[in-house]
Order: sequence, then structure tokens, then C-alpha cells
Amino acid sequence: MRSLHPALAHVHEQARGGPMDRQLRVTLHFHPDALFEGGGILAAMRRDGRYCSQFETRTSNGGLTAFPQGARWQWESRLFNGFYDQRAGHERPKYGSLNFRGDAYGGSPRFGSSYFRLTEGALDRASFCFPDSVFEPTSFGTSERMALIELAEATPFEDPLDWYVEAHVHGDLRIPDDVEALVLDPSYRGTHVEEEAHALGVRVEWHPGYAVTLGALSPHPGYRGDDILRLAERVADNEVLTPFILGRARSDASVEPQQLKKLWHCLARFGRSWDGPAPTGSPKGKGPEPLGFPQ
Repeated sequence: MRSLHPALAHVHEQARGGPMDRQLRVTLHFHPDALFEGGGILAAMRRDGRYCSQFETRTSNGGLTAFPQGARWQWESRLFNGFYDQRAGHERPKYGSLNFRGDAYGGSPRFGSSYFRLTEGALDRASFCFPDSVFEPTSFGTSERMALIELAEATPFEDPLDWYVEAHVHGDLRIPDDVEALVLDPSYRGTHVEEEAHALGVRVEWHPGYAVTLGALSPHPGYRGDDILRLAERVADNEVLTPFILGRARSDASVEPQQLKKLWHCLARFGRSWDGPAPTGSPKGKGPEPLGFPQ
């Protein structure tokens, strides 16, 4: 057997199943208009030439516990047998998801409107778990031992945003070397985001897009709360929300980031079909069955 990264080897011992389909890909979700260190996140990626861990950025589209002895730190210590305990942030794994459904919108849309689709080689540097590590799962996988897909397919979720196999990519993620494509929402066409995306030197593709009207959100006040619906009314453009419109709100200091994250969940949940075509320029994969919620 080939030599494995020490942290990955520990997960491999706990994994079950046979080799995964090599056509599957790991996707890393983010918001391409997010601000980082006073500038755009894509500009920072071009400058650094790599994708940073949340221990470096101190930001996350999920939980904000990536600090010494925080919940994320303790989870990684248990999962990877303490390998990263004394290591710097840039050495830690980068989080994404295995797009086992071939979803045009990527493997875990709850974490961002756009995503990097990594190369096949990243499969062999990744460990996997199901469900999300926030739930402290006991089921793990690697590219050579992958029983998580069957487990995920057999597990019902009320919210499709929760339905993903988490991935942890070990070692540096270089841009553009480790990236097969950057897949963007079409609301960014003709914007500075598209310009910065092309400047990264990666292939740029487009998924079918997120868009939702205030009328489609209003029947769902219990999803993220009445205050989030009021925020939607405040930031919408002509009673419509898209990722680009949400991005404009990030520069408004009066908008609380955690509320904006919840508003993104509303757009991601109700602003798309869950059985759409593959992104432009990539093979069509089989998506999940449509869930029948209002579009």
C-alpha cells in the first residue's frame, strides 16, 4: 500500500468499504466576494497561491471554533490522533465535501455560493466523515476505503443543506495546481469577481444559479427566523436575492455577519432546483431527486 500522510493513515485504519469512484471530486465552498484582510478573498488567494485553513483565516462559513482548545481544534486532535496539535495553522487540513451526487452546485452549498473543484489527486490526500464533524461522527472514509456514500444515501435529512460527506484535505492546496475549476454563480458575470477569478489562472465555470424572491421566502419564517426575513427585505434588489446582492451587504458594517450567513442559507435552500444540470464545461452528474419546495 502507498505511504499515507500520518493523520490520514490514522483515519484510514478506522475507515470501511472499498475504493471510491475516481470520477468523484472534492469541492471547497466559499463566497467569492467575501472580504479578507481589507481586500477580496480571491485577490488574497492569488497573492498567496494557496487555499488557507480556517485556523489561518480566523473566518468560517460554518462554526467559528478554529483556535487552540476550541471545538474544531479538539475535534481534529481526536480524529487525527493529535498529529496537528503542535502544528501551525497553514499545516492543518482544509475542509470541503465529497460531491458524491454530482451536484452542479457542489457538495455542500450551505458553505458558499461558489466552489473550487479539486483535481483527482486531491482524493488521495483527503479523509472523510459523515455526518458533519460538528456532530462528532464515528464513520470515516478515505479514497481507498469509502463506505460513507451508501451511509449518506440511506440517511434522511429534512434540510438538504445538511446532506453532505465532509472532506479534510491534508497538505498544501496550491492554486492553480490543485484546482480543476472554480465554479461561480452566474450573478457574478461581468463583475470584479469574474475578473479576479480569471486572474487566478484556473478554469472558470458557472453553475445554474441561485435566486429567490421575497415572496418565495415569506412562507418560511421558521427556517432561520423572522429577523432574517426582515433582513432579506432590507437587502433585496427589486424583491429578489442573489449571491451578488448578498455580497453587497457584506460591506455594510450594520449587517451582522452571522445574520447574513443565515440569509445565505435561505437563498441556498429555496433559491435553486436540487436536480439541476451540471456546471458549464463539466460532465453532467446525477443529482438528487427534487425535494418539491417552492422555487
